[in-house]
Amino acid sequence: MKVTINGVPREVAAGTTVAEAVSEMTPAAAGIAVAVNDEVVRRADWAATRLGPGDRVEVLTAVQGG
Repeated sequence: MKVTINGVPREVAAGTTVAEAVSEMTPAAAGIAVAVNDEVVRRADWAATRLGPGDRVEVLTAVQGG
């Protein structure tokens, strides 16, 4: 099924969770925020939140610096 992750169309397996999508995007274990269709998904819900056809996913990584 097709979804858009960070503005890039991607093909993912049906039933893919937010947690699985994040693990494919970044190896970072902390400092990550995710929104699906403009709604923030709490980290505690990533494993239970399944993506659907046409979903728009934004995976954001916090960056420190000065």
